[in-house]
This record gives sequence, C-alpha cells and structure tokens, in this order.
Amino acid sequence: MLLRGGAFSACNAAISENRNTFGFSNLIRRQNGNGFVSCNSSGRARKGQLFMILAVATGEAKTKHQESSHEPTLADRLRLGSLAEDGLSYKERFIVRCYEVGINKTATVETIANLLQEVGCNHAQSVGFSTDGFATTLTMRKLHLIWVTARMHIEIYRYPAWSDVLEIETWCQSEGRIGTRRDWILKDYATGEVIGRATSKWVMMNQDTRRLQKVTDDVRDEYLIYCPKTLRLAFPEENNASLKKIAKLEDPVPHYKIGLVPRRADLDMNQHVNNVTYIGWVLEVRKTSSVHRYLCSCFDLSSLEYA
Repeated sequence: MLLRGGAFSACNAAISENRNTFGFSNLIRRQNGNGFVSCNSSGRARKGQLFMILAVATGEAKTKHQESSHEPTLADRLRLGSLAEDGLSYKERFIVRCYEVGINKTATVETIANLLQEVGCNHAQSVGFSTDGFATTLTMRKLHLIWVTARMHIEIYRYPAWSDVLEIETWCQSEGRIGTRRDWILKDYATGEVIGRATSKWVMMNQDTRRLQKVTDDVRDEYLIYCPKTLRLAFPEENNASLKKIAKLEDPVPHYKIGLVPRRADLDMNQHVNNVTYIGWVLEVRKTSSVHRYLCSCFDLSSLEYA
C-alpha cells in the first residue's frame, strides 16, 4: 500500500587465521496487517539518500506492538540505513574511521563485531524496539529480560581499510523456544563485493536473577512479525563452518594463558560483559608475532557462563 500527498511522495571462540587455528570457550517487513515502505521528500530515490520508514496499516487486526506507532527519531533520519522493501531485513552503510583500524591498517575484528552489533540494534530501533536496551521488546522491558549471545560465528574474506564504506544487511529469525538467531552479510559498498558473513544465536536472560529463560509466546509474537517467513541463512552451504562446534580440547595441550578481570569499562547497558569485549579478550592471548603476520579469517565465540 502506498501513501501519496504532502511532503511525502511515492512513500513506501575458535579463531581460524590464515595458517594458525586455536579454540576458546569463554567461561565467565513485513508485519502481519502492516506493510513497510520507504519515503523520500522528492518522490524519487537517489543513491546515498536518507529514507524514512513508515508502517502502513492495511486494516487487519493489530498486535499490541502495532498499536503503539513508532515515530522516526532524529537518529533514525540521520542514519545511512533503512528497512528492505518487504520490511524483513535492514541495511546500513558505515564509513571505517581512523580509530577503528589496527596495526595492519585495516579494520580490527573488534570493529567488525561492533558494527554487527550496531546494525542489529539499529534494525530493532527502526521497528520501534530497543529504546532502552539491546533489541528488547515491550514485554521484555516489562519483565526485565535481555538478549545475551550464546554463540557467534564471523567469517571475514577481506578486511576494509580506513575510509572504506561498508554496507551491512541483517535479519533475525526464531531459534526454537530458547532464543533467536541473527545473520549478517557485509559488502564493499563501492563494488558490491561480499567481504564477510556472520551468524549468531541469542538466548533470553532475566536481568535481575541472571538466569536464562525460555522465550514466551508474547515475546515471540512481538518480534516474529519482522522476521522472514522462510528460513534465510547467511551461510546456506551444507556443512559450512558456522555449523561446527568448537572442538573440545583434551589435556594436556599446548596453550597460552593470561589472567583478565572484567573492568567497569567492559560492562554494557545490560550490566554484563559485552560479547565484543570477550572477542577482544580472546585476541589478547595471541602471540605478538602472529598479530603482525596473520589476520583472523574466521572467528567463533561460544558462551558457557556470563560475567
């Protein structure tokens, strides 16, 4: 359904390096009854133009979340991102900044992981979620529930350099009764080349008791309306690396160990150590010689307990 008129026209942790591999396990829119369309003031989409996203009711029964309309914020309007035409995925462009590159003059693994988290949160905000938490729905906020990372798999085929422009697409889907999954595809915006892919599994935790909980029907109803109706995977290939669990290490094995204590700066708005911080901790155990010689091409993070 299209709206016309006014100012809006045509609205609508195993790390695989190039040669070395080692493992780590940390202990510590389409909406029912709604369609999503992009809007621009000129009625004509141009490359690089910012879009507003409106939910247009088609007359079908509304859910509790649908009844509370989401007004685009200033941040929504200024971001270089928008929902796809069907409303079931989200794309955003990012410029790699000077402080996001490392000694190899390319974006660090932590930078990539932070951008994945950022675009996932912006996706949630674009549909009215996550106003005071990471992708939390209205029911989750009432019950003090949060999402925490159970597993993340990242593959990087080419690292972007300073001032390169990335386009990241993300979408989420149900993962049984215990959680949800989110996938990403990273592209070089200038060429369209796929330079990375990632997938993750998230479980629900009570923020007060720090205990895991099953996803309730109320929460599922709130976010499933924004998910693809058929399974869509960033890694559709059979027997791909994202399906493999981190191999269990049998003692004794060669290893390198350092002691790390969570700092105040390591805690995020959910008051627990952020998953990107875990990735940074894993990278700290690499020998200095390997940091200069190799780039991580594949990264697995598996959480057993949460700090």
